Amino acid sequence: MSNSKGKIGVLVMSYGTPESMDDVEAYYTHIRRGNPPAPEQLQELKDRYVAIVGGVFPLRENTNGQVAGLQDKLETLYPGSYACYQGLKHARPYIEDGVEAMARDGITKAVGIVLAPHYSVMSVGTYIKRAKEKAAELGIDMDFVENYHLHPKLVEALRQRVEDGLSVLARGEAGSEPVKVLFSAHSLPERIREMGDPYEKQLLETSDAVAKAANVTDWQFTWQSAGRTREPWLGPDILETLAELQSQGVKAVLAAPIGFVSDHLEVLYDLDIEAKAEAAKRGIHLERIAMLNRDPLYMETLAESIVDVLAPKREE
Repeated sequence: MSNSKGKIGVLVMSYGTPESMDDVEAYYTHIRRGNPPAPEQLQELKDRYVAIVGGVFPLRENTNGQVAGLQDKLETLYPGSYACYQGLKHARPYIEDGVEAMARDGITKAVGIVLAPHYSVMSVGTYIKRAKEKAAELGIDMDFVENYHLHPKLVEALRQRVEDGLSVLARGEAGSEPVKVLFSAHSLPERIREMGDPYEKQLLETSDAVAKAANVTDWQFTWQSAGRTREPWLGPDILETLAELQSQGVKAVLAAPIGFVSDHLEVLYDLDIEAKAEAAKRGIHLERIAMLNRDPLYMETLAESIVDVLAPKREE
């Protein structure tokens, strides 16, 4: 981005995704810390991408759109003050690439924010660590938004989606059935509980806030998309939860993946294909809330969180 000198840089960080099927192996290898996946693992991941949208990569387009949307929002609220850059965890431009781009453009003051509302040392914390190290190396003074899981505009955007999802279910074949709302997020290794990590607590706080705003009383939290490692991950997984709900006679479920902000593999495959098929097998009608993507309220959440983290310094 040119003409950025004198502006505050905004490093918008997210997980990243391949740009094409040809990039899947390199992407998977990066996730596995340089260890190439076994042929069957690689094929399974490719098959999932093909299954959701024929090999198109929606997260890349969605993330680009979110960065552009945030730039537009900041420019509207604070003309000429901010310049957004993208930094991805597992794909180009990497987090370090985004910081280097800032330095080339003469940015000396910046804020980092992750497209994930909830903090864990194993997730958002790793993005911040990488950005902080690179910024220090290049002489950029960088602050960070660690979480924004209870921002009123985030809660409002999610409330709208839960109410819309409930309306869809009410008009459908399971319209007369009581609905169980299942809030979910990406699982992490169980050891985060021993570490006193705030991730699980923040997710429950968001779930409770959204449920109250939408007047939902019948809800629970579940996990999804756990990694395949030898250590135990947080559960129960949504597939296990669906089995439990079947035994309780539940016939209608609204999946609300509040830990995610964009349409991507964990939503389009893990929920829309895998969980939906499991629910149907168990006689449960499952719908999912729409994702935030470039929702204006989400863009405002990000913009206001960025400005808020700088406010104390402005007062000094």
